[in-house]
Amino acid sequence: VQLQASGGGLVQTGGSLRLSCSASGRTSRSLTMGWFRQAPGKEREFVAAVFRDTGRAYFADSTKGRFTISKDNAKATVYLQGNSLNPEDTAVYYCAADARLILSTISSSSAYDYWGRGTQVTVSS
Repeated sequence: VQLQASGGGLVQTGGSLRLSCSASGRTSRSLTMGWFRQAPGKEREFVAAVFRDTGRAYFADSTKGRFTISKDNAKATVYLQGNSLNPEDTAVYYCAADARLILSTISSSSAYDYWGRGTQVTVSS
């Protein structure tokens, strides 16, 4: 599976941004797809994901209510919409996917086998 992320860039505090991630090599219907992010000097952290079996979305506490995630299986693409962004959202965002992870591990980066190249999101104050 190959993941190709797009979007990212510079946005002002309070602004919005949309990231996309397209999967190839396997039908996205069989994949849990999500996003992680890593800020300088910090560990990679879970942002949001869509579980393959139910299509239900899961969010980190830090993004719940501000971010939305959706998966279009016909296009094999997952979208992350971030609203009310603040400087703490500044990070490299990574798309991730996996075909076998169980729900209890959805927020764990080690549960994902496939990763895209990161895309930088910078929120200016």
